Amino acid sequence: MKAIGYLRVSTQGQVDEGVSLAAQEAKLRAWAELSSAAEVRLFRDEGISGKRADNRPGLQAALGVVGKGDALVVYSLSRLSRSTRDLLELAEMVQKRGADLVSLTEKIDTSGAAGKMIFRVLAVLCEFERDLASDRTKAALRFKWTQHEKTGGDVPFGFRARDGRLILDAGEQTIIRAIVRQHKRGGSLRAICRRLEHDGAKRKGGSTSWHPEAVRRVLEREARA
Repeated sequence: MKAIGYLRVSTQGQVDEGVSLAAQEAKLRAWAELSSAAEVRLFRDEGISGKRADNRPGLQAALGVVGKGDALVVYSLSRLSRSTRDLLELAEMVQKRGADLVSLTEKIDTSGAAGKMIFRVLAVLCEFERDLASDRTKAALRFKWTQHEKTGGDVPFGFRARDGRLILDAGEQTIIRAIVRQHKRGGSLRAICRRLEHDGAKRKGGSTSWHPEAVRRVLEREARA
């Protein structure tokens, strides 16, 4: 096992907690010795806030060398990150590499049964956070859609874009109503395509050739509306 130690202080952190780099290093080396680590590698960030993980070269270097069977060791979880979201993502990253996470202050050591349980809880919380973020994004996009705001990508069939907003296209809306009407009468996607092509209905760009997938997307959007 390699002990990959990560040390961090910020100016304010040293004042508030009095945990210098030297004090952190002494604790990490003591743990490594007691754990019979074959190698100890230390990485440092000085004067950098723990709010973000992506702007700390020392942390990124430590993560870059963590491998299967290793242990990422920190004095406390606050040294690893002061952002709950970043902390959960870092824990998941270490887990995926087959390594253990050790926090000396909180006595978290995933090489043992109790530590593994905590690690799994962190992974579940990370997944929960991602689900919440996804739900927030979907809700925001739905709201924008109800306000006829363009949300990126191509302009959906039935609308035109103007100054970042979606404006109803009368001609395409007529085609949409015809598609919905035929579908309610039991028409298959291919049958609806044939009818649209027979009537000369135009898609975006002017083509009169229709594919079942295009009809399906129109029906799905109308169902969500």
